[in-house]
Amino acid sequence: MSKAALPAIVAALCFAAAARGAQKPPSGHVYTLNPTPKTVVWGYYSAHVPPVLRIHSGDVVQAHTLITSSPTALERAGVPPSEVEPALREIFAQVKDRGPGGHILDGPIYVDGAEPGDVLEVKILKIRLAIPYAYNAFVPGKGFLPDDFPYARMIIIPLDARRGYARFAPGIHVPIRPFFGSMGVAPPVMMGKISSVPPWFHGGNMDDKELVAGATLYLPVQAPGALFFVGDGHAGQGDGEVDITAMETSLIGTFQFIVRKHMHLLWPEAETPTDYISMGFSHSLREATKMAVRNMIRFLVTEKHLTRSRAYMLTSVAGNVRINELVDDRAGVHVMMPKSVFAGADGGKR
Repeated sequence: MSKAALPAIVAALCFAAAARGAQKPPSGHVYTLNPTPKTVVWGYYSAHVPPVLRIHSGDVVQAHTLITSSPTALERAGVPPSEVEPALREIFAQVKDRGPGGHILDGPIYVDGAEPGDVLEVKILKIRLAIPYAYNAFVPGKGFLPDDFPYARMIIIPLDARRGYARFAPGIHVPIRPFFGSMGVAPPVMMGKISSVPPWFHGGNMDDKELVAGATLYLPVQAPGALFFVGDGHAGQGDGEVDITAMETSLIGTFQFIVRKHMHLLWPEAETPTDYISMGFSHSLREATKMAVRNMIRFLVTEKHLTRSRAYMLTSVAGNVRINELVDDRAGVHVMMPKSVFAGADGGKR
């Protein structure tokens, strides 16, 4: 994307912000981040990785992320060799620092001025497909039903971007609703390298299908510069991601990054044009759900000035508790609170 495209992006963003009653976001420069052996990490989040891009608060980045699969596996499943992205081949051939997770992530992006204790606001402006296919797969010992499927399977799913659906099988069309399964910041410097698989307080592999274009993610900054990573593109996903993969694909996302100095969080939060979202992550689905509910109560007390008891009640009568995923070491749960319930009080302003 060229700098010439910035006025249109900023104008569209300001219109969306006005529609939600938000403040006008700052404008900035537009950068492009393409995946190469020197601009990705494989399988981890870390504050020790040198930034691949340095930006300022308000800047926009267009990032091309890669499907998390080997070229060999894709070809074996039926992808023509000519449709395997050259960048994926280069990264598999050249990147040797791998794991402990398996995701290929763009980054990190260093945001000047972001310090531990701040919040990094990530506006997801646009997401589009980078390739015309996705895959779904499971392997022995993984997924929500590992004992029921003690073998491996992988299928290639054609994506029809024009019609807006994936051709899962003859007569079965799944709507395309692309989002990034993994978006997060580096953990504290003292933690070193952590796996890209489980979501946690840094965000990471949240697999929250609500984080589509138009959504905003809020991440508590843990290290200087925030150090944002993104990857694990999904063309769509069901709640739970029960076999351990979604419709895995390569995506191109456009993000705006804003440092929030006067906002303080312990766990990620998000919002869409219609809902506020709290999150919880734990090895126990029950504990993840408790965390998400408590975080929604905290939000309602802090941002909407309800008493704790009223916030608990409102979460019960209006909140929607949903599962992100059940399969990545830590379960992910989120609570969605419709902004429309606040229309009589403040118009749903954050």
